[in-house]
Amino acid sequence: MTKAELVSKLAESGNITQKQAEKILTALADAVKESLQKGGKAVLPGLGSLSCVERRARTGRNPRTGAEIRIPAKRTARFSVSTSLSDALDRTKAKTD
Repeated sequence: MTKAELVSKLAESGNITQKQAEKILTALADAVKESLQKGGKAVLPGLGSLSCVERRARTGRNPRTGAEIRIPAKRTARFSVSTSLSDALDRTKAKTD
């Protein structure tokens, strides 16, 4: 689903204009980003949660040359799927098997 499709779906289900839906989506993204930048967690009910994690520095390989490279430490986001979404996906898969 693209951003345009999501905005359209939000506008339709919320009975609002697409401009309003896009503002809501942008505000949600900004709120999640702000929470993660502070080292917090963002819970999206029914979907899952995003948390900020620290990746330590490590050694990797350049796939083209095989040479070792140093990958620096960095902060990134980790998404954990909610149990309800996970169960819903499992039920969908079971119906198609």
